[in-house]
Amino acid sequence: MASDSHHPLLYVALTKLRPTQVTVGKAEVAAKRAAWKKIGRKKRAELLQTHCFPGVLGPKQRVYIVDHHHLGLALMEEAVKSVPVVVQRDFSWLEQDVFWRTMEFNRWAHPYDQHGHRVDYTVIPGSLGEMVDDPFRTLATRVRVAGGYAKDAMPYSEFLWADFYRRQLKLPAGKISAKVMQEALLLAHSHATAYLPGWTGTIE
Repeated sequence: MASDSHHPLLYVALTKLRPTQVTVGKAEVAAKRAAWKKIGRKKRAELLQTHCFPGVLGPKQRVYIVDHHHLGLALMEEAVKSVPVVVQRDFSWLEQDVFWRTMEFNRWAHPYDQHGHRVDYTVIPGSLGEMVDDPFRTLATRVRVAGGYAKDAMPYSEFLWADFYRRQLKLPAGKISAKVMQEALLLAHSHATAYLPGWTGTIE
């Protein structure tokens, strides 16, 4: 069993990284790809150095990332080979089911699908490229960026916002129209969202 007293840095191939969630907002991934294309080689190197991926060692020494899923998928689609991963904990000695229960207890796993339904741990994809699109996750991010609510340190906080919007709004063909965005921002500042992380209060 490895010591957890330090956090080793590994360089791991993006194709080998394992996600700890089922979904991403694919539009968000596309935006990160577009931003990556616009920067030069030096800036790209700096970005990779300053965006270490937090990870956990799992059974069979597999590396599971617990954040930066959107960035990881964007970089993989842009043919980046490997990224730096800071290993937070070594759970490689645990059995698979105990590993996932421990991960969820630590808020390092989010076993919910694109409909907001809880799924079995076995449904969590084995690679970043297998994650599925949740357009409501994209909506939640856009609302935050537009000032609808504050960024919160709580893990998976944007998924809670996504689940709220899933119950309130329709996204035909997964598209986020200006009208939907306006409605989402109004809801973000209503009492209905007061229970959600990052809520900044109502606007009179």
